[in-house]
Amino acid sequence: MRTHGWSGAKPADDDEAIARILDAARRRIDEFGTDFGISDVAKDVGVTRQTVYRYFPSTEALLFATSIAEVGPFLDSLAAHVRRIHDPAEAVVEGIAHTLERLPHERYLSLLLTPGKASTFSAGVTSDTAMTFGRSIVERFNVDWASVGIIDDELDRLVEFMLRIFQSLVIDPGRPPHRGKELREFLRRWVAPAISLNAPVSTPARRGPAKRAQRTQPSRKAKAVK
Repeated sequence: MRTHGWSGAKPADDDEAIARILDAARRRIDEFGTDFGISDVAKDVGVTRQTVYRYFPSTEALLFATSIAEVGPFLDSLAAHVRRIHDPAEAVVEGIAHTLERLPHERYLSLLLTPGKASTFSAGVTSDTAMTFGRSIVERFNVDWASVGIIDDELDRLVEFMLRIFQSLVIDPGRPPHRGKELREFLRRWVAPAISLNAPVSTPARRGPAKRAQRTQPSRKAKAVK
């Protein structure tokens, strides 16, 4: 770890160095939005640009890391919002709708999920950063994904599907924009069925009695004839 600079107070390790850089970037975002660069953050921290570049290769990478570090409160509120929902399709619908509704009110969430320097979509919805963030949303749903057969790679495919739907609604909200109850009805009509297809349609316990009932019908008819 480079040790000169740092306004005379050298960080103990790389973790502390990164924390200081992220804190400086957060203050810049709070004051100026995204209208700043690596040189501004370096000046605030008391180091050279090259020092900041050792930890963050670009302004975009620094913005993304700062946003991820600050978006935790939203993810916690989302988890609380959907905690009573156990149905996979309904959880996806409400997760997308609620996130879209909160987007204008959450500074760091907006940085991540709208086109711009720090957007998770800047490298595409299948980029590692976008998928990691999407997975962090899905894993907060109070849904037993394994019970509906959505695990491992399938859960990643679900995340990709959600991100593609979300991205399209961010870029073009509709004319007029989908909002509130109408937004949820739209998602239930067109998105929910794709999720529900993964749920088991029946179980052996349900099929068994039906088959037994069919087998007993001929014997009752035979007795009636006699």
